[in-house]
Amino acid sequence: MARNTVTHSPSEWLPTSAKEVEALGWDYLDVILFSGDAYVDHPAFGAAVIGRLLQAEGYRVAIVPQPNWRDDLRDFRKLGKPRLFFGVSAGSMDSMVNHYTANLRLRSDDAYTPGGKAGFRPDRAVTVYTRILKSLYPNTPVVIGGIEASLRRLTHYDYWSDSLHPSLLIDSGADLLMYGMGDRSIIDVARALKNGFNAKLLRRLPQVAFLADESYVSRLDPATTLTLRSWEECLASREAFAENFVRIETESNRLRQETVLVEYAKGRAVVVNPPYPALTEAEIDRSFDLPYTRLPHPRYAGKGDIPAYEMIKYSVNIHRGCFGGCSFCTISAHQGKFISSRSERSVLAEIGKVARMEGFKGYISDVGGPSANMYGMGGRDKSLCGRCTRPSCLHPKPCPNLDNSHARLLALYRSIAKVGGIKKAFIGSGIRYDLFDRNDGGAYLREVVVNHTSGRLKVAPEHTQDEVLKLMRKPSFALFRELNAQFNDICRREGLRYQLIPYFISSHPGCTEADMECLSEITRALDFRLEQVQDLTPTPMTLSSVMFYTGIDPYTGRSLYVARSQDEKRRQKSYFFRNADGSLRSDQLAPRRGKHGQKPPTSTRSTAPKPAAGKSGTGRDTAQAIRRTFDDCETARPPRERKGAPRGKTAKGRHRHE
Repeated sequence: MARNTVTHSPSEWLPTSAKEVEALGWDYLDVILFSGDAYVDHPAFGAAVIGRLLQAEGYRVAIVPQPNWRDDLRDFRKLGKPRLFFGVSAGSMDSMVNHYTANLRLRSDDAYTPGGKAGFRPDRAVTVYTRILKSLYPNTPVVIGGIEASLRRLTHYDYWSDSLHPSLLIDSGADLLMYGMGDRSIIDVARALKNGFNAKLLRRLPQVAFLADESYVSRLDPATTLTLRSWEECLASREAFAENFVRIETESNRLRQETVLVEYAKGRAVVVNPPYPALTEAEIDRSFDLPYTRLPHPRYAGKGDIPAYEMIKYSVNIHRGCFGGCSFCTISAHQGKFISSRSERSVLAEIGKVARMEGFKGYISDVGGPSANMYGMGGRDKSLCGRCTRPSCLHPKPCPNLDNSHARLLALYRSIAKVGGIKKAFIGSGIRYDLFDRNDGGAYLREVVVNHTSGRLKVAPEHTQDEVLKLMRKPSFALFRELNAQFNDICRREGLRYQLIPYFISSHPGCTEADMECLSEITRALDFRLEQVQDLTPTPMTLSSVMFYTGIDPYTGRSLYVARSQDEKRRQKSYFFRNADGSLRSDQLAPRRGKHGQKPPTSTRSTAPKPAAGKSGTGRDTAQAIRRTFDDCETARPPRERKGAPRGKTAKGRHRHE
């Protein structure tokens, strides 16, 4: 039976140009969002979610995706200034992770850009975009958010400059920072700014950070205020930085966070208010139930596929948050430790929308989340959770209070299978095998392997050596051996020729070459030809980045070996690619170079203009003067004429990506 596919008119997207604003009959905008990603109207893309949430509240919202920061800044001018505020995000990925490999090689592509083209966003995008906006519109509030801002809300280690940076509030000049998921924050911020900038009102909001002076800090309640070691103290003492991390992570692990964090840097106080509680089922449903087209904006027609979108086009996210607490992962720092699960009704409604998409052939690519099998899970006794500050509910061993039943998830899988037009719903996200219920007789694993695997099941043991795994906050490799045996047994019984695909990490703090040699030998003995491997990138606000920078375990004070040099990191990664005799595979003998070479970021700080007071200038001269000061923010992009670069004039006089 033929499916009724859904068609959309251009007015169903949020406007991205003055022409589109005019077509809607709007004579003003309340909020203008700037994003480092192309605009895809899909619940997996942050700018779309924030825009739709504001729209649902009655605000007029526009999005400027991937603005050109190198020309006369017309993208920053084309919509004028909003009535309430500018919102700025680097996009769905940190811009530095997006641009550079773990070996600091410049990537030759960008999955969030049409055609996968690189070069459509700057390094440290939040800082660059914000400083441009504050220079052009000094009296209009700029609110920063997304993962880049969230992970840099306090002093953090910046791998790309190998230095400690203060809060992004100081570097960017933003008026307010929203951290974590912005579903609640963005609405409250918009309401607070509805009648003009009101610092007093904004400072009362949960889940925001801002700059304050000593007089403000002195009025805070000492009983609910935690003053961290300053940025300057952290610069002078790696132990002080490690101490800060433990205190920050401990507070973030609380079910009910009530403590205000204060950290001084460059004579200012960075104040971080405690977050909202985890989203309720009704609240997370509301975000996912908004009228997304689930498609890229029509402006990208004919410009090539957006790889990140193609990957999740026919997938459905069923929850947010992760209680795994892996040392190298940013999920809990951004999405939170506690799980917010969607209702079955909401998930099935989205499945129905996917089934009506043009080109859909009946296969859901992923029913998942940060960890696909944490759906509906949490503590049995919430009063015990309220007294707990463990960073992980699974490490060093699963919490006895954790309800790890997969019954609700299995029921959801069965309901999805009944939706019209669905042939198969695969689990593309990784699953936590240390979450398996030992009392279910292997029912969940069998269900996943038999009915929800497209031939390859992804899991993440990360390493084979227990001492390294402890530092990663991952279970013993013995558990993976058990999983591998169960997987092979199910495949043999069912007549399936499926593969188990393990993920591994090299160069994690505490990991030596001897550890990597053991990993290589063990995985070869298990007959794994490793494909899903990576060298550690120490990202801000993770335990791994703190250990990488300080060389110590901040919880024990124990010194650790750290493979810091690129040579050490390359040697460790080479153990993933060994022949049966231990020699390096022929395809790995010569170091591979990115399209743009290997030049690492050279600048330790951005030199874009500080926010200016008074009236901004206009015209080409002003724009050029502003632009010149941004050159150092683009630290490793070789100057070149980019074919098809954004905003170059076409023959018809239109701007590319308009």
